[in-house]
Amino acid sequence: MVARQRAEMDRLRHLAAMSAVLEQAKGVVMALTGCSPGAAEEELQQRARTGGRTVLEECWITLGSLPPPGGPAPAPEPAALAESAVQPSREAAADRGSAALAALGRELVEVTTPQELACCLLEQLAPEVGAAAVMIYARPPAGGLELVGHAGIDATLAVQWQQIPPLKGFPALEALRAGEPLWLEDAAADRRRYVLIGNPSDHWASRAWLPVPTGASPNVCIGILRARSGPFSESERAHLQAAARLCAGRLRDFSTGPQAAPDAAAAVQAMQTVFEALPGAAMLLTPLPGASGVIDDYRIDAATAQTADVVGGTGPELVGRRFQEACPALAGEPLWQGLRSALTTGEPYESAPFAHQEVVDGVVELSTYTVRAARLGDGLFVTWVRHGSSDRQEQRLADVQRLGSLGWASWNLVTHEATWSSHVFELLGRDPGEGPVGLTDLPGLALPEDAPALARAIGELLGAGRPFDVPFRIRTADGLRHLRAVAEVVSDAAGTPVEVHGVVQDLTAQRSAELALVESERAVLTQHDVLRAERTLAGRLQHALLPLPTRPVRLAGLRVEVAYLPAQSGTHVGGDWFSAIELPDGDALFVVGDVAGHGIDAVATMAQLRFTAKGMVITGSSLTGALARLNTLLLHSRGPHGTATMVLARYSPAERRLIWAQAGHPPPLLLRDGQAHYLERPGGILLGASTTPDFAEAELCLAPGDRVLLYTDGLVERPAEDLDRGLKRLSEAVLGHHTDEPGSLAPLLAAMLEVERRDDVCVLDIRVPADPQ
Repeated sequence: MVARQRAEMDRLRHLAAMSAVLEQAKGVVMALTGCSPGAAEEELQQRARTGGRTVLEECWITLGSLPPPGGPAPAPEPAALAESAVQPSREAAADRGSAALAALGRELVEVTTPQELACCLLEQLAPEVGAAAVMIYARPPAGGLELVGHAGIDATLAVQWQQIPPLKGFPALEALRAGEPLWLEDAAADRRRYVLIGNPSDHWASRAWLPVPTGASPNVCIGILRARSGPFSESERAHLQAAARLCAGRLRDFSTGPQAAPDAAAAVQAMQTVFEALPGAAMLLTPLPGASGVIDDYRIDAATAQTADVVGGTGPELVGRRFQEACPALAGEPLWQGLRSALTTGEPYESAPFAHQEVVDGVVELSTYTVRAARLGDGLFVTWVRHGSSDRQEQRLADVQRLGSLGWASWNLVTHEATWSSHVFELLGRDPGEGPVGLTDLPGLALPEDAPALARAIGELLGAGRPFDVPFRIRTADGLRHLRAVAEVVSDAAGTPVEVHGVVQDLTAQRSAELALVESERAVLTQHDVLRAERTLAGRLQHALLPLPTRPVRLAGLRVEVAYLPAQSGTHVGGDWFSAIELPDGDALFVVGDVAGHGIDAVATMAQLRFTAKGMVITGSSLTGALARLNTLLLHSRGPHGTATMVLARYSPAERRLIWAQAGHPPPLLLRDGQAHYLERPGGILLGASTTPDFAEAELCLAPGDRVLLYTDGLVERPAEDLDRGLKRLSEAVLGHHTDEPGSLAPLLAAMLEVERRDDVCVLDIRVPADPQ
């Protein structure tokens, strides 16, 4: 009886398949000719009689001649028709192809699984296109590809290539993404672009991957692998594409048979019934991959009633909706990556706690949730865990202990039990397995020198109920640790101490910072004392080496005033200096210089240059020669970065001629007939900057009443201001405060130095009397 029923089922399945093929072929004829269903059936029967074929064969040939997805095939040109008329060999080839497709169609009627389909294709395509193996891949909801049928390959290779991840470089995936066949006809070139199946990878010299139109977008790809190399001919390509289209109907039957939809609906209804009985917020999600194979979204197949607290609505209302549509606020990173990871790796996922607004009794509240996801078949079982107020308080207490580097402890004086938080064990460097120590045993953990103070404080707490706050130190595996213990006693109604509550806090970082601060302050004070002593010494040296006249002096018939003002900021003495002497021949020598840097070194360099310059000029050296020798002296006697600027001027009273040279110094200022202008500087760079400097001299004849100012850059320079502006301000100040009375430098300096001086200032005010005596 079972055998007869099985045979009857096979017969009925065969008839149903034949009927489906006939109806599909009739639909094609109706679409192409616009005739009625009866006329379409008569047309198929007439074609079968004319070709000497059965009606079923003619139906398969009609379905196999359909154009590929994307539009109807173009109508043949008249020239092509003429060519086909004169080439009977092509007609014969076409007849053979039609016969082969008809034979394939007959065999497909008996196919019931993708594995049988692969074997059928290999058997039918081997003589036609030289197929050596066939592989059928389907795209599962989780993405990637899964091998559902194969023929011509061994079991080991089938297991190795059972799953293909959704990555680039796999030909079957690329063909599905493009929706077009992929022809691999050059193994060497294809190996550089794609990941080829086989061991070795060139086992099959040519391959074809054909997307099967089983729905809105292809989700099944058939691979035809050939041992022979070379390209597929046009007829072979057309035959393979027609064969793939013939397989589309059977593949649809496998995935969506007559009982599939009711069974799926029943399964969804049963699952929803189960979910309605579950406590808490939970969902069953089915992944929805996009055209590229990557999961774009999830479909909600079941949901509990409590899910409404999280996303709104009710459980049944959520079924069938997209996850991103129902939960837009939750569908972001990193939750999205966590769901994908749980689906692909099989490892459960648990998110970090996050805040989420929910409506409770019509009031919006901010609650804390954790999402957990686990793979269930091809889908995901997702739950929302809402943290209660006690959970949040416990988490906040743990955060306070962690952020404050502290832990709590309590000692019951009646039962002699001690309770410590986990952080106290960590702070005291004690193994939790050893348990907490008693209150009176706590000093034993401290360093010997700190134990007495801690023991005394505990004694006063237990005896007089006096709270304590005592620092102490312990030695752990990580080194010395500074701790602080704070405790108070809790008494009963009779005033008897019954419990002690305390806190232990880690102050190691704070103590280290305090010690570092003390050391830094000590170093600053030491350095300040050194700098003050150095400034005092440098100041004394400067006063000894650079005496200042208290009143204007007369040199070679000129009246000369000198001003020197040290910097008001900083602790170092600068290297500004001057000289104003009368030479043996009656001429006057004026020098103003500025040594780079401050302190003892700058004063020493200043003294060296000052006395050497005077000695060279007194012994007959020219001004440029003196500058060149001073440059050599500075290069060989100071560090490689020591430099100085200088102006040398020699005045001959007989001719009232002023000859001057400079080395990178601001130009002298000449005041004549109520006009002020700067002298054009001759060539010369600062001393110590070059081994081959080039210095030049300039000459100026002075007239009665002329006034010449030699100065250092501290007089004209200000922060964030260019030198030209300072020079302009000096010329305006000289004109505004010009007087022939002695002491005229004081108002000039007061006008120029309105802000705090950051550098030394040295000025030589040279005047030619209007009435020579």
